[in-house]
This record gives sequence, C-alpha cells and structure tokens, in this order.
Amino acid sequence: MAQYTKRYNPARGADWNYGGRNWRLSRSKIDLFLECPRCFYLDNKLGTGRPRGPAFTLNVAVDALFKKEFDVHRIDGTAHPLMKAYGVDAVPFRHPKIDIWRENFKGITWQDAATGFTISGAVDDVWVTPEGKLIVVDYKATSKNGTIESLADSSWEEQYRRQMGVYQWLLQKNGFNVHPTGYFVYANASSDKAAFDGRLEFEITLVPCEGDTSWIDKTLPLIKACLDSEEIPPVGENCEFCPYREAAGKHLQTLATKNRPARRDARSTGV
Repeated sequence: MAQYTKRYNPARGADWNYGGRNWRLSRSKIDLFLECPRCFYLDNKLGTGRPRGPAFTLNVAVDALFKKEFDVHRIDGTAHPLMKAYGVDAVPFRHPKIDIWRENFKGITWQDAATGFTISGAVDDVWVTPEGKLIVVDYKATSKNGTIESLADSSWEEQYRRQMGVYQWLLQKNGFNVHPTGYFVYANASSDKAAFDGRLEFEITLVPCEGDTSWIDKTLPLIKACLDSEEIPPVGENCEFCPYREAAGKHLQTLATKNRPARRDARSTGV
C-alpha cells in the first residue's frame, strides 16, 4: 500500500484567500484574528497559514457518535435522557438544513452587507424549546480528573464562549429566535481504571454557557480594515507562532551572512 504523506502547503491558491471566490470568514478565522492579527493576515490575505496540528481522531469519533445518538431523538421528536437529567425542556431541532449547518466548510452562513463578508460556522447540534427558541449545542471530548461542571473547568473558556456567541449570532441573523443559553455536551474519559481492557469509559455532563454576541458586529469592521491594509498587523500578545518565525528567521539570516564570505573566497580561488 502506498504511504500517504501530508505536506504543508505554504502558498494556498488565490481563490481561497481574501477577495477570492471561495473565501469565507469562518468562526475559527474570527477567533484567529482575535488571537493574533498577524497570523490572521498571513493566512487570509497572503495565503500562508499556520501548520496544522495532528487530527484528533478520537474527538471526531465521539462527535460522530453523539450526532447519531441525538439524531435518533430528532427523528422521533423526543428528548434525550441527558436533557431530562439536567432539566432542559427541549428536543433536537428538525430542519431541512440541519445537516448543512453541521458540515465543515459549509455550516450556517450570513452575508454581511457592511463588510461584504460571507460568515460561516459549523455547529454540532441545535435543540428547540416548546416556545420555538433554538439552543446551540457543541460536543467536547477530553480526559481530565474530576467532573466537568462549568466552563471554568476548561483552559479554553474564553474561546468556547466566543464560539458559542458566533453560532448564536449566525442563527439570529438567519431570522431564528435563539435562547441566550447554549450547552456543551462533555464526554470526559476516565483514566483511573485498573486496566484499559480495550475500552474507554466516559462521564457525560451538560455544561451551560451564556452566549455573548455583542462583540461580533464591532469586530467585523476591524477584520475588514486589517485585510484591506497593506501594513503588517501587530503580533498577538500570546501568539507562539510569530516569535518562532522571527527567531528562526534571525538565526537563518545570521547563518547565511556568516557563510557568504566563505563562498566568495571559494569562487575567487577557483575552488
């Protein structure tokens, strides 16, 4: 069997960059802008994104199983036992576009007239209350000690709150009545068993999240100004990629300068 090697592509096609026909402002790109405007600019304006990390295939598997499980109740119009256990009066939402909303690179979309951006986000699930309010739901898989009961138990609390806000905002823009509280369905794998025995045991909890959409409309013009500018944006305060690029560039430049005279001397002596 031929071995597949995933290679980093430093020059994405222009159609996928800002101004190209395939470019969209996804939820993750908005988060990247807030994390580091320079990395965002390099990615979306110049087409050189950060190297991708390894795929979390176990998390993908958990997501797929959660979707199958909740889809059974979606078809039947019944509440999942987790909803009942936490007193959430809702059922999985049935909608013709639910599969599109949950598909990566498609998702829920909105065309913003002020910026011209097509903004998108792929949600894991949507529930609906008897009053017709939509509840945004996201699945998370992890392994840590203790029971996960709030977002404060995660080091990604700020990013998760922004994620929830963008999904809620997109649904609101599409004319839906959205509940201010969303939920994260957490699958926390236990690591304190005596043996693996070929199986993982998960504790499933439902973590509420009050969404905040107030920052989004104010952020979109800043993103557009960044992309339309020819100036290099600042480095994000906690970005680790920019310091790496700068340090590596300096080391390589120093090495190239050091070796240059030696090459000239070699050419002058005919060596």
